[in-house]
Amino acid sequence: MDRLDNTVRDYAWGSATAIPELLGRPATGEPQAELWMGAHPGAPSVIDRGNGPAPLDRVIAADPAAELGAATVAQFGPTLPFLLKVLAAATPLSIQAHPTRAEARAGYADEEQRGIPVDAPHRNYKDDNHKPELICALSEFEGLCGFRTPADAADLMTSLEVPGLEPLIDLLRTKPEAEALSGALAEALALTDEQGRATVDAVARAVTAAAPSDPTGAMAGYAFAAAEYPGDRGLVAALLLNYVRLQPGEALYLGAGLPHAYLRGTGVEIMANSDNVLRCGFTPKHVDVPELMKVVGFESGSPEIMRPEPGTDGERLYPVPIDEFRLSRYDLAEHPVALPGDAPQILLCTGGTVELASDGQTLTLRQGESAFLPANGAKTALTGPGATVFRSTVTLA
Repeated sequence: MDRLDNTVRDYAWGSATAIPELLGRPATGEPQAELWMGAHPGAPSVIDRGNGPAPLDRVIAADPAAELGAATVAQFGPTLPFLLKVLAAATPLSIQAHPTRAEARAGYADEEQRGIPVDAPHRNYKDDNHKPELICALSEFEGLCGFRTPADAADLMTSLEVPGLEPLIDLLRTKPEAEALSGALAEALALTDEQGRATVDAVARAVTAAAPSDPTGAMAGYAFAAAEYPGDRGLVAALLLNYVRLQPGEALYLGAGLPHAYLRGTGVEIMANSDNVLRCGFTPKHVDVPELMKVVGFESGSPEIMRPEPGTDGERLYPVPIDEFRLSRYDLAEHPVALPGDAPQILLCTGGTVELASDGQTLTLRQGESAFLPANGAKTALTGPGATVFRSTVTLA
């Protein structure tokens, strides 16, 4: 078992207080957006086995079979397949979508062939992997997820009484679903001239005025985004998306091609080990509309809010349709919980104190602390009445 020393990313949208409170540290006054736990080369966790600090990705690369287990290496390759984060948003993240694995491989190969540096601001594909993800709320958590039906989006836009939205409304009311949604998104992202900016400003005023009387909270969510990103054409694109509010313990799974944006809140996020993001709004970062349009799936659907399913020994599992990651939660009672050791795991304590014991070794995790458990076959006992622990691992075939 290895205690993890983790990097906090200071993106501008981050909360100044949520991650410091979790970690029991004083706030610096600066945004602290994401706490990364894993072996992504962008910010790998660091461990120390007595020979000095070492990045987890290099430790795994030195002996993948010993760290990940032969079965994990055979199924996923010689790198840790997932990345675990605590995400703390005080302002909206970009409206974005993630590519499929095939799209990521093609896009990465193309940008490599064209010689675009991997850290270039205009680079779309940082790696050749897909990036499905799951967000589990630690606090009340608001976001936008997936397309509304064209009729619902048209009704919403009509209610705002903004003349500049009429071309989008016409598309949404007259075209088949995929054509309606793709056409409306393209129209929204083309609002870059003076008239388009006037439309965005009018939408901002309309959603702000409608927010107090909207029982769903959606208008307040749009108004919040409008205030944080004044003049951003992403506001009109956001009207095409479903508003969703998670309560603590609830989760959302986000697959490839699904447009989404987190608005505010704190959650545990797990994803495939990738950093591929195509953006289209609420961001000062690179926006590549043609590439985004290639990866987005233009079909509507209501967000499926997930609640954990009971498993054995008190485990509460958030089931997902992929094998690269598996997230579950333990709310520990008096009796110890035994975890298998057949796959790599990262444990994150989000409340109380938990003691880990395996093969004569013990390790104590307090709130905000985490540990890496290599796939050495040994079971690990968790003890800590009242503690909450998130377990991330893989699903072996």
